Amino acid sequence: MAIETTAQLGLMAATAPGGSAAFLAALSTAADASPGGSLGLTISVIVALLVGGGLGALLYRLITSSTVAKARAEAEQLLETTRLKAEHDARENELEAAREIAAKRKSAEAELDRSRQELRESERRLDKRDTQLEKAEGGLERERERLAAKLEEAEQREALAAAAKDELETVLSEQRERLLSLSGMTAEHAKQQVLEQIEADCQDEAAAVVRRVKEQTDREVREQATEILTSAVQRYSTEVTSESTVRAVPIPSDEMKGRIIGREGRNIRAIEAATGVDIIVDDTPGVIVVSCFDKIRQATAVEALQRLIKDGRMHPTRIEEVVEKVRGEIDERVVQAGKDAATEAHIRGLHPKLVNAMGKLHYRSSHGQNVLRHSIEVAFLSQLIADQLGLDGTLARRCGFLHDIGKAMDQEQEGTHPAIGMAYAKQHGEKDPVLNVIGGHHGDIPSTNFYTPIVMAADAISSARPGARRESMEHYIKRLNELQDIAREHKGVREAYAVQAGREVRVMVDAKQVSDDRAVQIASQIADRVSREMTFPGEIRVTVLRETRAVEYAR
Repeated sequence: MAIETTAQLGLMAATAPGGSAAFLAALSTAADASPGGSLGLTISVIVALLVGGGLGALLYRLITSSTVAKARAEAEQLLETTRLKAEHDARENELEAAREIAAKRKSAEAELDRSRQELRESERRLDKRDTQLEKAEGGLERERERLAAKLEEAEQREALAAAAKDELETVLSEQRERLLSLSGMTAEHAKQQVLEQIEADCQDEAAAVVRRVKEQTDREVREQATEILTSAVQRYSTEVTSESTVRAVPIPSDEMKGRIIGREGRNIRAIEAATGVDIIVDDTPGVIVVSCFDKIRQATAVEALQRLIKDGRMHPTRIEEVVEKVRGEIDERVVQAGKDAATEAHIRGLHPKLVNAMGKLHYRSSHGQNVLRHSIEVAFLSQLIADQLGLDGTLARRCGFLHDIGKAMDQEQEGTHPAIGMAYAKQHGEKDPVLNVIGGHHGDIPSTNFYTPIVMAADAISSARPGARRESMEHYIKRLNELQDIAREHKGVREAYAVQAGREVRVMVDAKQVSDDRAVQIASQIADRVSREMTFPGEIRVTVLRETRAVEYAR
C-alpha cells in the first residue's frame, strides 16, 4: 500500500511543473511516511518513485507536445484567416478603386462630351457670324460704291451751287447798288432799319407766345391750386383773435388815478420799472392805458394793476411783490399755452424750449393777428394741402406749426425772425425739412423741399383772408399810393387805381401805344416790382385794362 502511494506521488511529482525537485520532495515525504523505516521498504519506495517519475516525465512530455502542436495549428489557422481577410480586403479596395476610376472616367467623358458639344455650337455660331460678316461686308461694299457715286454727284452739285452763288452775289451786289442809289440811303442805315423792324416783329411774336403760354399755364395752375386751397380752407376754420399794442384797464373812480400815480409819481414809476411798460393816465374817465409792444410784459402789467386796484394797497414794495408773483404765473401760462397748442395741433416730440417759445406766441400779434392761433391754423392748412398732394401730412403740420417760432425771440437776438427761428430750432433738435421751412417761408433762403412752398401758401391763406389782419390807416394809405405809383411809371399807362383794400391794382393803358401782348408784359412787370419792392400780407392782383372806343355821330 505504501509502495502504491509512493508511486502515485512520484508520478504526480514527475508530471507536475518543476520536474526533479518535485520528485525529490515526494521521495522525502514517502520516506518520512514509512512506519518502520526499514531498508527494503525504502528501496521499494525509491523504485516506485523512480518508475512513477519516469512515467510522469513521459506523460508530461506527451501532454506538452500535444499542447504545442495544437497552439501551432491554431496559430497557422489564425495566420491563414488573417491572410485570407487581407486578400479579401485588398480585392475589395481594388474593386472600390476600380469603381471610382470608372465613375471619374464616366464624368470626364460626360464633361468632354459637353465641351465638344459647346465647341461644336461655338463653331456653328462662328460660321454663322462669318457668313453674316461676309454678307455685311458685301453690303458695305455696295453702300460704299453708292456713297462714292453720291459724293461725286454732290461735288458736281456743289460746284454748280458755287457758280450759281457767285452769279447770285453778283446780281445782288448790282441790285443793292441800284437800290441804294435810288433810295439815297447808306448800307448801314438800311441795315439798321431792317434790324429794328425785325426786332419789333420778334418782340410782338415773343409777347404773343409768352401770353399764350402764360394763359394756358395760369389756367391749369389756377384750377388745381383753387381746388386744393378751397378744399383746405373749407375743411379747416378757426376763430381769429385780433389784439393791439394798447390795453385799457378799468378803474372804479378817478381817485384811483391819483393813487396809481402816487406821491411825486413814485407808484407809477415803480410799476413802469417793474413791468417795462408805459402807463398812460389821461383825462379819459374810468380807465388807464397800458402801452407796450411786448405782449407778455403788457399782460403782466395789466394783471398786476388789476390786482393792485382790487387790493387797494398801492406802494412801491407792494407793487414789486405783486408784479413778481404775476410774472411767475404768466410764465406758467406761457408753458401751458405752448403745451395746449402742441396738443391741439397733434405735434409730438417737441423740445421743452420749443414748447415754451410757442407758448410766448400766445402773447404775440402780427397785424393784429394772434401768432399762436395763426401757427395752429397754418399747421392744419399745410397738412390738408400736403395730404392732397400725396406728401407726409404729419411732417407738413409740424413745419406749419413751427414756421413763425422766430417771432417768440426778444430784441436781444439780431436778425429776421426766419433766420432766428431756424437757428433756435436747429439748436433744439429740429432737422430738415422743418429748418428749411422756418428759414425760407418768406423766401429768405432757397427752398430745398416741397414743404416750404406748401407752408408759404398756407401762411398766405391764413394771413390774407378777410378779418385775419388789420393795419393802421397811415400804413394802409401809404401802401395804396405806393401801388399806384409803381403802376404809373410804366410807358403807356394812363391811370392806375388800388382797389379791394389794396388787394388789387387796376391799370388803364393807352390802346394806341400798347398792344394786347404788351399789356400782358406790363402786368407781369408791375407784379414783379410789387413783389420785390413792397411788403404786404397775402397777394395783390394786377389787372391791366386796354380799351378801344370808336365814336361817331349820326346826323
